[in-house]
Order: sequence, then structure tokens, then C-alpha cells
Amino acid sequence: METLLVIVVVVLAIAALTQAVRIFEISSQIKGTDTDVKVDDRDNNTQGWLMFLFLIFFFGAFAWMIIEYMEVTLPISASEHGVAIDSLWDISMAVIILAFLVTQPLLFGFAFMFRGRKSRKATYMEHNNKLELFWTGIPAVILAGLILYGLTTWSNVMNPEQDEEPMIVELYAKQFGWQARYAGSDNQLGYANVRLIEGANILGVDQGDAASANDVITSELHLPAGKPVKFVFRSQDVIHSAYMPHFRMQMNCVPGTQTQFQITPTVTTAEMRSNPEVIEKVKRVNALRAERGEDPWEFDYVLLCNKICGSAHYNMQMKIVVESEEDFENWMKDQQTFAEMM
Repeated sequence: METLLVIVVVVLAIAALTQAVRIFEISSQIKGTDTDVKVDDRDNNTQGWLMFLFLIFFFGAFAWMIIEYMEVTLPISASEHGVAIDSLWDISMAVIILAFLVTQPLLFGFAFMFRGRKSRKATYMEHNNKLELFWTGIPAVILAGLILYGLTTWSNVMNPEQDEEPMIVELYAKQFGWQARYAGSDNQLGYANVRLIEGANILGVDQGDAASANDVITSELHLPAGKPVKFVFRSQDVIHSAYMPHFRMQMNCVPGTQTQFQITPTVTTAEMRSNPEVIEKVKRVNALRAERGEDPWEFDYVLLCNKICGSAHYNMQMKIVVESEEDFENWMKDQQTFAEMM
């Protein structure tokens, strides 16, 4: 109701303003007042210099943002396919920034150089085939190249070469948390359905399915470095989005269906913690936390939800540990199977 009232007030305010402008115009016509605005060389000169000053401010703000925010960008990719994603990003941004650096000085520079003057007469140009070909053809070729490069990269990411059978892991999303289910020694997930959720069976795993017995359900995600992992995503309630920024991975989790994404982790948690860029990031974060009286933070990979899925969306995250295959196997031995949990 409150939203409706706000909309009504805004509409009425716009209508009132429109009528006030109309009344002013009619009043001017009755009085014989000339309502045309006379623009002279002084006005044009002022506007031209404002354009030039805005160009300087625009580029200054651009340089400031690069200096200020480059230090909070993601470190190196921790997955095999992430290298290709980063290359696509770098090339796309290089093209965009180059276009920005070329077009903006032309846009504001021309507005300054060709500002109106009484002594200058504009040249009428109806058509120029060469110019049309230049500013249409070149961007079209560049964009086509970027699109083809992007499609090729995406195809390679979504259809990776199968040198070895990937480990199957289900990531189950619900408001507001994640659960991981490993396929166990048979590398086959048992059937599951939200209608089977009851008591300790929080993922709705079918107890009658033989493949379910050795599945392993955890609240922390461990991955072996160098081994391909195929994630299967399921959602219990609304659309969530599994986002692993350090692995350059994101996939929607849709109720009633399954989605999937395969990655190969390449950098262990310990190796990423020793990365100089990450060390500096941790120092900056901990300096801020110390000012607030909070405990020091240690870098960890994390699984986030990248959809605004409800009031506690910000808290929907899971710790990810990338370790050697030996450490991973030792960790798995300590986990209960689904049969043991039931």
C-alpha cells in the first residue's frame, strides 16, 4: 500500500509540474513575452570549456579508480579453465579501455573545438561512404572477433577434455546454506528428491538406492588439487547461484532441475596463502579488522551464493579447502557415509 501511495504521489507531482510549465508558456504568449532563449558566443564558449574540464575530470576519475581498486581484484586463477577466462577478460577489457581512451577525447574535444561562434558557419554533410564504412565496419569486426573468442572459450570450459573421469560432487543449496555430497567410492550419486527430506536426511537422499549408501555429506568442501571435479547443483527452495570466484566458476542452482559445471583445481589453499598478492590483501583486511576490534582473518577459498535469495543471502557461504590428493583421501576416511549417518 505504501509503495502504491508513493507511485501516485510521484505521478501527481509530474502532472502538476507539466501543467505549471504549460501555464507559464500560455502566460508568456498572452503578455507577448519572447520565450526563446538567446544563446550568444559567451554561452557557447562557457559550455565548450565545461566540456573540456569535464573530460579532464572524467579521465582523472578513471585513473583514480584504477589505482584505488586494482588492489582488491581477484588473485591468480586457482582452476585450470580459469586461465582462459582471465585471458578473455583481459583482452575484452583492453579493447574496451582502448575504445574509451580514443572516443572520449574525440567526443568532448570536438564539443570544445567546434563550439558555436557567430563567425563560424557549420558545414552541411549529407553522407560519406568512407566514414560510414570506417565507424561501422571496424567495430563490427572487433565485436565479431570478441564474440567468437568468447563462444570458443565458453564451449571449451563447458565441454572440457576428459583425460580422466571426474570426481562427482553435489552442491545442495537452500535458504541459507550449502551442503556437499560426495559420490563415494563408486563415484555415483544416489537418487535424491526434496520430497524425501525427513529428519536427519536433510538432502532427501533415497535410502533405497544402492548408490546412496557410500555417499558422503559434509558442510565443508574439500577438493584434491590436479583432479577434475564435476559439480552437480540442486536447490531446495529458490534459485541460488553457486559462485566460486577464485576458480572463475558460477552456475545457477534451480529448483526441480540439475545443473553442472566441471573444474580442475590447480592451486592448493596453502599455496594461495603464500601468494604475495594474497598476503598483501590479508594484511589490508586485518588492518581494518584490527581497527574494529575483530579477530584476524586468514585467507580461504569460499563458495558463495550470487543471487539475492532472501534476508540472509549475505551469510550463505561454505569454506573450500584445496589440498593434495593424499590429504584429501585422509580427510575422506574420517567422514561418515550416508548409510552410517542413517
